Amino acid sequence: MNSTTGRLPRLSRGASFALLASIVVAMVAASSAPTPLYPIYQSRWGFSAITTTVVFGVYALAVLTSLLVVGSLSDHVGRRPVLLGALVAQAVSMAVFATASSVPHLLAGRVLQGIATGAAIGAVGAGLIDLDRPKGTLANGVVPVVGTAIGAPIAGLFVQYLPAPDALVFVVFAAIYLVQAGLVLRMAETTVRRPGAIASLRPDVSVPQAARRPMLAAVPVLVAAWALGGFYLALGPALSRTTVHSGSPLVAGVIVFAMAGSAAAAVLLARNVPATRMMTTGAATLIAGVGVSLVAIAASLGVLFLLSLPVAGVGFGLTLQGAIRTVLPYAAEHQRAGLLSVVYVVSYLGFGLPAVLAGVLVVYGGGLRATAIEYGLAVMVLAGTALVALRPRRVIASARS
Repeated sequence: MNSTTGRLPRLSRGASFALLASIVVAMVAASSAPTPLYPIYQSRWGFSAITTTVVFGVYALAVLTSLLVVGSLSDHVGRRPVLLGALVAQAVSMAVFATASSVPHLLAGRVLQGIATGAAIGAVGAGLIDLDRPKGTLANGVVPVVGTAIGAPIAGLFVQYLPAPDALVFVVFAAIYLVQAGLVLRMAETTVRRPGAIASLRPDVSVPQAARRPMLAAVPVLVAAWALGGFYLALGPALSRTTVHSGSPLVAGVIVFAMAGSAAAAVLLARNVPATRMMTTGAATLIAGVGVSLVAIAASLGVLFLLSLPVAGVGFGLTLQGAIRTVLPYAAEHQRAGLLSVVYVVSYLGFGLPAVLAGVLVVYGGGLRATAIEYGLAVMVLAGTALVALRPRRVIASARS
């Protein structure tokens, strides 16, 4: 402790950057952690695939609402106050999950979790760029998929090998959030406070004039990529039972890890590739990976299905990072959190709504296999639309990457 000020020293810029990245990883990991637990909840409370996807989708809706209302708040009041509130709310949501005894409790936990995540995601993303613009842009593409990759397998390990997994995993995450909140108190503010905080709470999806053309080009790939991620997170356990022929919670987590882990690796390896080329390569790879997945699902070929996941994951990662690198350079410092929030609004629309529709089709349509095939075809069409939109003569040749 500093004897002059009586305060602990501030975190360095490098430590602050690592802290912000860890917050995104922890929040996104917790959002995917319930995936291996859905079969436990289903057997305990007797609900259908529709309820599973509604529990999943209400989280995306809460994230969207939070992004629209407080997504740009940190541009006015600073990153730290927003992060502190979000981390405390996340810890409370984990307590709700840990003590859940019914579907309404799950829904309440998911709503609170979504609100906290939506509040934090713009502040964290902008804070990373405040600290180091090149590394921050890269981190905004890498850390969300890292969180997605590790959340489900961690929960799968808890479910398969540890006692009271449906409570313990959430207790661990709550402790992590409280530690992170304490560290945020030691972090220096990364932006200058500006007037207009109250006005910023009015829902706004406006995009700066300079970023509009790049944003239009990015929308189809964002929707296609996140729709695929949402499908595997919501129905991954059911797919593992019918395609891989395993009811293991750990296998369900591995399905998510195979896709999201390869996405993170692809972003790191391709970090120097121009943004537009990254998006086009990602969209093409996404089409290939999903196409192989559909063959595997139709023929119940478990090994082929598992092999298709990293291919689809590479497409997922490249399209996400390419979109972020295409759009964010067109935002001034005071617009970063707001523009990043719009990117995530589009992403979470693709993440949540198609997954809920898939749950309805599983129950009232042709069942899981037919729904998976129809869903995959829709993702391929979206990615194909993106490829057309990204033709060089229709998009800015250089995205300031």
